[in-house]
Amino acid sequence: MNKISLFFSKPLPVVILVLLIDQISKIWIKTNMYLGQEFHVLGDWFIIHFTENNGMAFGLELGGEIGKIILSVFRILAVIVIGYFVFRLPKEGAPKGLIICGALVLAGAIGNIIDSVFYGLIFNESYGQVATLFPAEGGYAPILQGRVVDMLYFPLIEGFFPEWVPFWGGEYFLFFRPVFNIADSAISVGIFIIFIFHKRFFNKKKSSEETITENTDSINA
Repeated sequence: MNKISLFFSKPLPVVILVLLIDQISKIWIKTNMYLGQEFHVLGDWFIIHFTENNGMAFGLELGGEIGKIILSVFRILAVIVIGYFVFRLPKEGAPKGLIICGALVLAGAIGNIIDSVFYGLIFNESYGQVATLFPAEGGYAPILQGRVVDMLYFPLIEGFFPEWVPFWGGEYFLFFRPVFNIADSAISVGIFIIFIFHKRFFNKKKSSEETITENTDSINA
């Protein structure tokens, strides 16, 4: 097994790599841009646009201070459950693709939890100013009430729906409207690939488990 295959055969290296990219990008945005600032990377198709959200992926929110705390606690519990199953995959002989996808989902969930739990403590506000890491006056929010940093914006297609389209006829549309981050991307890519290749992944996993069982039975015979 070469070094690359060995790297991707365990979830931990993938989780660490994604977390590093996610957190480095977010910290750079927080310490170099003010809220609402943007710059164009590929014309009007790919824009780095700094925004923050209080809730779930792609800017969805669960309102209020209590809602924010509930969401943060739910995320932590979800990560514990996801992590348990992801780190069991290599022991169960799961295919490498499933291990990588599971690690991507886990890393993305952890990445956004870090923002929610700690960013309110370690950064000051970004409204009208570039935030400071570890400000002397303290952070902008208590633990579990930080905001998730988003910056990736791909407004690829815009226009108006034809008049004959039900409900939205004549209305303006923009694809892709949500602003997101590396963690969101990791979750989406992981889930999408699992959905596309679920038969291949889980058939291989079942075959591997049967092989392990047969080998165990032959040893104990």
